[in-house]
Amino acid sequence: MAQTASFREATAVAADSLRSSKLRSFLTLFGIILATTTLIAVMSVIHGMDVYIANSVSDMGADGFRVVRIAFLGNFDPKKFLELQKKNPQLSPEEYNYLKSSATLLSEFGMNSDRGANISLGTHTMKSVDLTGGTPNWAALANTQLATGRYFSDIENNHHATVAVIGNDVKTNLFGDGDPIGKTFKVEGRPFTVIGVALPKGAVFGQSQDGFVDIPIETYFQIYGSRQGIEYAAKAIDQTVLEQAKDEVRMLLRAHRHVGPSQDDNFSILSSDSLVGAWDRLTGAIAATAVAVVSVFMVVGGVVIMNIMLAVVTERTHEIGIRKSVGARRQDILNQFLVESSMLAGIGGLMGVVIAWLVAVMVRNLTPVPMSVPISAVVIGVALSTVVGLFFGIYPAQQAAKLDPIEALRVER
Repeated sequence: MAQTASFREATAVAADSLRSSKLRSFLTLFGIILATTTLIAVMSVIHGMDVYIANSVSDMGADGFRVVRIAFLGNFDPKKFLELQKKNPQLSPEEYNYLKSSATLLSEFGMNSDRGANISLGTHTMKSVDLTGGTPNWAALANTQLATGRYFSDIENNHHATVAVIGNDVKTNLFGDGDPIGKTFKVEGRPFTVIGVALPKGAVFGQSQDGFVDIPIETYFQIYGSRQGIEYAAKAIDQTVLEQAKDEVRMLLRAHRHVGPSQDDNFSILSSDSLVGAWDRLTGAIAATAVAVVSVFMVVGGVVIMNIMLAVVTERTHEIGIRKSVGARRQDILNQFLVESSMLAGIGGLMGVVIAWLVAVMVRNLTPVPMSVPISAVVIGVALSTVVGLFFGIYPAQQAAKLDPIEALRVER
């Protein structure tokens, strides 16, 4: 009970001291505020990007992967890219058919190719729309859900039907509030009939994901050819066999291409794990840099707090002498100054949290960067700043606790 009362008294005295010197307290906290704001801002960017990466790879799912000609999961190397351009052949419909008939661990296997295209309806035109030719199961592989209508069938694909599934932006720009099902629009001057409209997917980095047109892959090949730009998409029969399914496809494609045991793959396989892993490596480097910067700010802020607390001890020497003469223990004096320095730094941490939150809201609303403040960042920011205040307040508190009450009383106020 005595310790609780002592701590309560120390807290009250510290709060009164901070209120009486608002400007000095704020200037003292500037380094702590800057450090906490930087820490939380960086963690908010990383957290927001983590959410984005999770959403952007969700079309693969935990059991899905892609086979592409060339992929870079790290720093782009122009020299290596040119080497891969020469080394890696284009994926082909023949290889797709071979893998589809030979793989045993896949529940879905599809093929797609895309390009930018201009589309129109009367006087309404949209430029550089994402035109994708896909197999009839592409909706499931790309996680495209329909608001109205249906996706194209195997029969329509095999007969090169000029049918299309459109995104919500295409529907709004070309057809307005009307029902587009059964109506015709033009893709690069060729008429296509709308058979389905996808549910909105939203925007990423300010870029809408709903300005697309999906058509049957065979129709796409008939118009644009099948010599380049092909990718494969697959889903394992179960998430537990994803790695085995990837290995099976890798082995089959290597065998089909006669790649020797000592030779590297001349294609790339991507999954959610590989994309998330690449992102984690990038954010790890960002976080390490942020920690270095924040550490400098925290140390500077801590040194400032220590200097100010030493000045406070000098100012209150007479007060300390009075308190000791009426029975205050060394521990009581020590607690008073430790609590004051911790409160000072903790308040700085809270101010940094508020500033970082305001910055996150502004950035999220005014730019395409997806910032999101995690609770863990708030806890870490406030706790770290409080610990810094406690650590750098130890020396001034010890100096105050060691003062001789007689000598302290002789100091003029």
